[in-house]
Amino acid sequence: MRRLLPFAAILILALGLAPSTNGRVPIGTLAGIVFNVRGEPAPNAVVAIQASDGVQPFATHTDSSGHFRFLRLETGQYDLRASLGRQLSEWTKRVMVHANKTTQVTLRLSPDGP
Repeated sequence: MRRLLPFAAILILALGLAPSTNGRVPIGTLAGIVFNVRGEPAPNAVVAIQASDGVQPFATHTDSSGHFRFLRLETGQYDLRASLGRQLSEWTKRVMVHANKTTQVTLRLSPDGP
């Protein structure tokens, strides 16, 4: 029992000193551009994203300038890929999204996939 007391005291102290997020999950933004096989911005391409552990896949479309944006992502690592018809980009893996920051990514489409 005496050995547990110092451990419990350290644990309580560490929890008390941990930074507080006030119950909110830290979030960031992932944005970028997709280029087609000719090296031009690719409007209306689909950009698929998922957490690097494969959870919660979802997608968006690029705008008329080939830009995309995922807002309010929980901080962590994400994998993403673009497609437009039969053109695919390679998976860009483990892109880190940081709290209160925008991470920029460039995706390049290949004919008939990577």
